[in-house]
Order: sequence, then structure tokens, then C-alpha cells
Amino acid sequence: MNPENHRIKENRERSKHWLRWGPYLSERQWGTVREDYTEHGHSWSAFPHDQARSRVYRWSEDGLNGWSDRRGRLCFAPALWNGKDPILKERLYGFGGHEGNHGEDCKECYYYLDSTPSHSYTKVLYKYPQCEYPYQNLLKENSQLTRLDPEIELADLGVFDDDRYFDVVQEVAKRTPEDILWKISVTNRAAVRAPIHVLPQVWFRNIWEGGNASEKPDQKPRMFIEDGVLKIHHETLGKFVFHVDATDSKPFKRWLFTDNETNEEAIFNRKSKNPYTKDAFHRFVIDGAKEVVNPNKEGTKAAPMFKFLVPAGETVTIRCRLHRERENNGFSSFEEFDETLAARIRECDEFYDEKIPQHLPEQEKLVCRQSYAGLLWTKQFYHFVVKDWLHHSPDGSPLPARRLIGRNHDWQHVYAQDVFSMPDKWEYPWFAAWDSAFHMIAFAAIDPDYAKSQLLLLLREWYMHPNGQLPAYEWNFSDVNPPVHAWAVWRVYKIGAPRGERDLLFLEKAFQKLLINFTWWVNRKDSEGRHVFGGGFLGLDNIGVFDRSHALPDGSHLHQADGTAWMASYCLTMLAMALELAPEKPAYGDIASKFFEHFVNIVDAINSIGGTGLWNEEDGFYYDQLMIDREFPMHLRTRSLVGLLPLFATMTLRQDVIDQLPEFKKRVDWFLTNRTDLLKYISFRTAKKRGLGGMILLSIASEERLRKTLERMLDPDEFLSDFGIRSLSKVHEKEPFVFSHGGETNEVRYTPGESETDMFGGNSNWRGPIWFPTNYLLIEALERYYFYYGDSFLIEYPIGSGNECNLREVAHDLCGRLVKLFTPDENGARPCYGDASRYAEKEHWQDLLLYHEYFHAETGEGLGASHQTGWTSLVTHLIHKRDRID
Repeated sequence: MNPENHRIKENRERSKHWLRWGPYLSERQWGTVREDYTEHGHSWSAFPHDQARSRVYRWSEDGLNGWSDRRGRLCFAPALWNGKDPILKERLYGFGGHEGNHGEDCKECYYYLDSTPSHSYTKVLYKYPQCEYPYQNLLKENSQLTRLDPEIELADLGVFDDDRYFDVVQEVAKRTPEDILWKISVTNRAAVRAPIHVLPQVWFRNIWEGGNASEKPDQKPRMFIEDGVLKIHHETLGKFVFHVDATDSKPFKRWLFTDNETNEEAIFNRKSKNPYTKDAFHRFVIDGAKEVVNPNKEGTKAAPMFKFLVPAGETVTIRCRLHRERENNGFSSFEEFDETLAARIRECDEFYDEKIPQHLPEQEKLVCRQSYAGLLWTKQFYHFVVKDWLHHSPDGSPLPARRLIGRNHDWQHVYAQDVFSMPDKWEYPWFAAWDSAFHMIAFAAIDPDYAKSQLLLLLREWYMHPNGQLPAYEWNFSDVNPPVHAWAVWRVYKIGAPRGERDLLFLEKAFQKLLINFTWWVNRKDSEGRHVFGGGFLGLDNIGVFDRSHALPDGSHLHQADGTAWMASYCLTMLAMALELAPEKPAYGDIASKFFEHFVNIVDAINSIGGTGLWNEEDGFYYDQLMIDREFPMHLRTRSLVGLLPLFATMTLRQDVIDQLPEFKKRVDWFLTNRTDLLKYISFRTAKKRGLGGMILLSIASEERLRKTLERMLDPDEFLSDFGIRSLSKVHEKEPFVFSHGGETNEVRYTPGESETDMFGGNSNWRGPIWFPTNYLLIEALERYYFYYGDSFLIEYPIGSGNECNLREVAHDLCGRLVKLFTPDENGARPCYGDASRYAEKEHWQDLLLYHEYFHAETGEGLGASHQTGWTSLVTHLIHKRDRID
């Protein structure tokens, strides 16, 4: 067995806790809801970047591509200074939501390069300019832009010109679960020598002041020098030892010590209780203040300070080792440091050689490898006890009473203290329910244990609301994300193991909780009991003509095509799960028939409610339906993903499976006999391949409506882009949808790139760009339709080409369009980088990949959050999927 697979097995069996340490440190804790104790919830201004170096966090920590234990008690990450910056570089800089012209935005260049699932080896690259970092210039330049302008990025200000920067590479390898080797390599890419300070920092999260009473220790943790090494004592974590040396330099200048406590004079203009504060290293290095560090060489934050003058093109290296004091593996100090690191690199290569088909083109293998690295690096320790946050400030001062009726006040059961897969550790350093579901599809290919544990986690009592709702995301747990959790459970169940080895216990655990969530949806989002749903914004932010999260004027309400389609899909997924469980536990056959019945009723409603349903025969498309005064239906005729989502809800039932479940068969037969009016929504055919016998197609769209919808979707003048399926039809470029109601006029215009509206903060856009999650679901749906129709269903693809394809061939081509976002063209340029030519032309920028939140529909340029945004890692599945089809 490959050593990494063996570590995964040991962790699963709990014989060794390989996931006790990892890259769980956030890239941003400032500006989050958790650290906001103001009345009105303006989180970005409540705790801005400029306070982060001096003010203690309550709920977590952040650092520069750092690590921590799985409870975030002890952290390590470097601090850097190039001799010119006004700020010691301890964390990534970016704009708050009110500062960037397209919402929040990180303004740094860093790349997750590698990681194994157990984090036995990780690698990350940070590009640090040698000139003064342009904090004020970036803010000034961007503040003068409108939403119609492209953003000013760090490289646009010339800070990387003539290669005047350092490549700072961090590699971490585990010798054992608690013997951790940390290597920092700093390479001068410039043609002249350049100075740099490097401080490998180790610190405790402050839980001895404020925080939760249950977490507050009896003794304050401490760090001190003994026998030439750093000793680390923590009440619950235990005793550790930290070694450090620099192999390419003179011995470090000195150890620095302080406490991870707020500089109250700098932040609140009052005398600090402790003279040794969180910002001491910044003040010591930048300002030359000698008195700010503890002369007794003890504290809760420590770092050796190295100063290098790095020759042109050369590299200096710092080695660190953190291990439990009682660790008894026979190694002292840095013995076999390099050999262990090399072994972990080799084992990482061996692991991915098994996971990534070796016959793939080299560039596609690179896309997979760095995608998995980003997915694994965006794990983060997330701590948030809502009840404490609402009622108790960190320093015990009174809180505004308004908080008790404000954000997240009805989620006081939430007690989060876990390692989560984050969408992006800088822009979205908090879990989001529907994002997580897609992340787990990619995780299942490399670490199915973690994928299953994450899916079950959100169903636990300390996350799931007692009424059955799943928390959406930190900014508003009560908002409504698409109900894709069940789909992810079902897919992870099937991906994670061969059919005979699938984890039925996992499936049943999830199914029981999903029943509660499904009931919440039916009771809360189908208020009229008519099987059509109005779920709110459903994760698509600004896709509608108005904010669907808020009540509409004049008592109007929406029948949502996407909300109804999501629920139809939810029904089918629960039906599939119940049928999987029924052979072992026949009671699930009864439950399966319930979901079968519910699905058919939803299909009837979406196609016929109010006479026409949500289908518009003239346009051949599904639309949201606005009910004015609860009586007069009106289609909102924006051709968007809202109208494509009904294609997701499709499933094929095999007759031989039905015949093996007599209770289910009997109940379905009864339903079909007594509800002949609904038979028109069920298609039957006899399969001509693999001896499958009869098949039943369950689908929202009839064959005729499927064809009409696909004729829109596969038209280059509408949804089909060179890079996948657009989120809004291009027809709205020249013909925007304009809607007037309640004295207001709004429009939806095709916008292929960044958002031009401030709806939902304006930091994402569903009015044109390419999004991976919905493209992935559309491709899966096409494959399911092909399983039923086979070659009997052909369609012109692309529309206007004269080329006839089956739906499997269409799915294959769509995979290729999405994959080519990341692979070089004939000029070496990757579409995801737009006009940033350095990624094609500069040696040390090539083969560095970013996995953006979404992509410009005309150019392919990556937009929004730039680092992983976990669902974009679905590209790995698309590469494998296309390879299987080939």
C-alpha cells in the first residue's frame, strides 16, 4: 500500500491522528462576522486590516499560508520584511467589501502547489515584492474606479517588474503525526542582491482573555528558551519543542518574545495592561523599538529573527522542527530533516500517480495536481459559538441590545469548532452549505473519509437548526442555499468505493437527517401547498431582476423555476437513496414511494400550475412566475440558469430494480393506477443494451421540452460559450429584460464578467459568466438523459453548425470547453489569466494555477475569489469524466 494511503487508513481507524495538524490557519480573520461586535454588522469596518497586527482575535487566527493544530490553539507562519514596507508582512492584504470596485478582493500573489490528504507534505508559494508594498496606491487607484471598470491588481502597479521580488516557498512534512518539519526557502528573482528579514513565528491563539468560559484555561500558556530551543507549554495541547536554524546564513540575530494581546493604546487610545503586545515584532523590526519585546525571553508569541542579503538568483533556507516533547522516534534536532522531506515528496508523487491517469497530457495532470492542492490547503479551523458572540463581548463591555434581534440571532444553537473546507480562505473564510457540497465531490476522489465526515458535520445538532434548516453561511445563516446536500451525499457515496464496498451506514445516517431538512423545505418554501417553491435567492446572487431574498412589494410573490427544480432534484436524490437502502431495510421502500409521488406532483405543478405553469411555450423555456396579488401570473422572461435548472431533475429507474422491491412496486403501481392524470410526465422504454430491460424516465422536462431548452442552451448566440454554459443568455446583451413594478424599474443585462450591480455586495455575478457548479450539474444531467435515450436523441451541436450529436457527445465537448480554461493555448497563454502575460512569458510564473470563483464568458478570464473556491476543483472530475468517455 502506498504510504499515503496507509496514513489515510491509520487516521480512519484512529490508530494515528494524522489530521491533528494541518494548513488550518485562515488567510483572513479580520473583517469577519465573528469578530464584529458593532450594532449594525458592518464587519469589514468593525475590524479592518490596519488593526489586525495590533488587535487580538477572539475566535481564530490568521497568518501567511500558515499551519495550526485542529483546534487552532498553536499556530505557525512566517513574517517577512523587505526593508521598505511600512507593515511587517504577517498576513495577506486586500480590500473590504466597501473598498473594492467589485467588492472584497485579495491583492496578493500566492499559489497552493501541493498537499497530500493527510498533509504529510504541503507546499505553497508566496511572491513578495522587493519594493514597498503599495497599500495606499492600491486603495486610491481602485477607489476611483466604477463597477464598469476592471480592477487594478498588484502586478498592474509594477511591483514585479524586472523580477524584483522574492519567491517564498514553504514546505511542511510530517515525520509522525506530531513531529513536523517546516522549511522556508527564499529565492531572489532579481538581477541584484536584496535584503529580507524572515521571522518564523509561533504563537498561541488567545483564549485566556475573553472567549468562551468553557475554553478558558486555568493556566496561561507560555513559551520560553531552554537548552537553546523553544519550549512550548499549553494546558490542553501539551508540551512541544521548536527547533530552528538557517543552513545558508549566519546564526539568527536573536529570539523575540511578546504576548498575543491587544495593543490597547494603538487601538482604543488607553493604556495597555501588558507592555508586550501582538504587534511587538512589527514595532521592533519596522520602528526599531527595542523595549516592546520581552527581555525575559518568554511569552505567548515567539520568533527567531533572521536577516539575509540574498544574492541575485540565489536561495536562502530556514529549517524548523516542531514536535511533542515526549516524541520518541529516535531523532534529535534536525537529524534526517532533508531525507524525511524528500521521502514525503516522493510519497506524494506516488499517491497522485495512482489518482491521476498517467496517460493524460502533462498540462491536464498539472491542472489536477494543483487543484487538489488548493482544495486541501483551503481547509480551515472554524470557531464560532453564536450564543457567546451575541451575548458577551471579548472584554466584557456591554453590547448593543439590537444584536439580539439582528444577524444570526435565531441560530444560538450553533457551536462551531471544526476544520472545514472553505470556499476561499481569504475572501470566504467561512463555510457555505452549497459550496461545501460541491467541494466534497472533488474530495471524494482523494479522501472519501473526509468528504463523508464533512457532509455529516453540517447535519449535526450543533449546526443544523432544530427546524431542519441547514446554515447557509456566516453573513446570514438563515439565507437559503440550494438544497444540494443530498445530491452530494449520494455522489460521494458512489464515488468513494466500488459498489460492493459502499458505506451504507454513512448513507443511512445522512438520509435520516436529510428527511428533516426536506420537510423544512416543503413546509417553509411551499407555503401554499401547491408543489412550487420560492426559496429566496438560492445562491445565484444577482441573477434576478430584483433581490429574491426579500419580500416583494404589494404582496406579490414568486414561483421560482430554480427553487422548484431544486426540490424536484432533491426528491429524486432521496428516492435513489431510499431504493439503495431498501434491499437491506425494506421499510425504505415505503419512503421511496413517497418521494416518487412527491416528484410527480412537483413536475405537474411546474408544467401546469395556473394553466401554463413555469413553462413558456412561445420562448420554449422555463421562467420564474410572478404572482401579483396572488392571482395574476406573469412570466419574468429572463433566459438564465433559472430556466436551465429544471434539466437537472432527471433520473432513470430500471424495471429490474423495481421488481426486486415488491413494496415499492406495489405502491408505485397504485399511484399510477389512481393518478392517471399524471402519467403524461413519466416515460417508458425498453433498453436495447446491457440487458437492462425496461426503463422509466423521471424528468421535469418532456422530450419535446428538453429539446427546446437544449436548443437555447447549446446556441452560441445564447448560452453556449467557448468555455462552457453562460449563466445568462447572450440575447440579453442587446435585449435586456426590463421590469417595472411597484414604482420601480429594474433590468437584467448580459454581463459576461464582473458584476455591474451592488446586489449582494457586488462581489459575484450570475448575469453572464461561467460557473463550474451549474456547468457540472448540467453535464451530469446530459449523461443521465443519454443513459435513457441513447442514440435515439440527437441534436444539432452547436446550434447552427449542422453537426448532429448524441447527449453524451455534447457532455464530452462541454467538459473540454471548461478544461481549456486552465490549459495553455498555442501561445502558451491560459484563458483563465486573461491578459496577464507574465503567466505565459515569465519563467517563474509559468505552471502556476489559480482556481477562480467564476470565469468571463467571452475571454475565459478568472474572476471573483481567486484561490480554489472549492467548487472550481470540479475541473478534476471533468478531466477524468472526459478521459473515460474517450
